[in-house]
Amino acid sequence: MKSAALGRNTSGVEVTNVSPHGFWLLLRSEELFVPFSEFPWFRDASIGEISHVELLSAEHLFWPELDVDLAVESIRDPSRFPLVSKPGT
Repeated sequence: MKSAALGRNTSGVEVTNVSPHGFWLLLRSEELFVPFSEFPWFRDASIGEISHVELLSAEHLFWPELDVDLAVESIRDPSRFPLVSKPGT
């Protein structure tokens, strides 16, 4: 007897908490905080929009409903990646 097909592979990234100041991502075994002050694209997003995040590669995240993609390193050290544009500009 053949086993059933395996389910879809999990993405390796999950939003674990949202606060008025930002949200936490669990990326494999690393927890990262994404502050709204550094990443204003998420400030007015719904929890559903924030929670729908995809791991496109080992170091690249994408929020399809918000059309936001970020290098993981920019979350780890936002000072190395100055804000170039602001929402609505």
